[in-house]
Amino acid sequence: MPRFRYLPHTAEVKFVAYGKDFAGALENAALALLNVMLDVNRIRKAKGTVKSLKIKEKGETREDVAWYILQDILSKTDEKTLSAYEFKVNKASEGKKKGIVEVAGELRYKNLNENFSLLEVKAVTPHALAVKKGKVWSITAVLDV
Repeated sequence: MPRFRYLPHTAEVKFVAYGKDFAGALENAALALLNVMLDVNRIRKAKGTVKSLKIKEKGETREDVAWYILQDILSKTDEKTLSAYEFKVNKASEGKKKGIVEVAGELRYKNLNENFSLLEVKAVTPHALAVKKGKVWSITAVLDV
């Protein structure tokens, strides 16, 4: 199973990411986002100290949380000029009573003096984001570039 694939779109970047569960699909959605913004493979190979930023979000639906996490990754990477290369979910849970979904994870990056930028992403489009549960979980998103 591929981690993600890019889909045709008229003016933006669209992708679908896959995982064995919601957390796995979210990690792969983050990778698809980072892969548009930065040369992730070069960052992985570059020598440098690995650091991480904690990201924690909660919402009423999986779509809300996926959007919050992806938008947070975009904002932090852009604001702090991070050479980010992956997001790892440490905890994903759903409340039984209120339907609250919560995800906590780490955005991993390296402190590097080189520019790894590829394409400027302005936003993750919230209305186009979809989470589907099946044999394989998927997250479909559109990036405003």
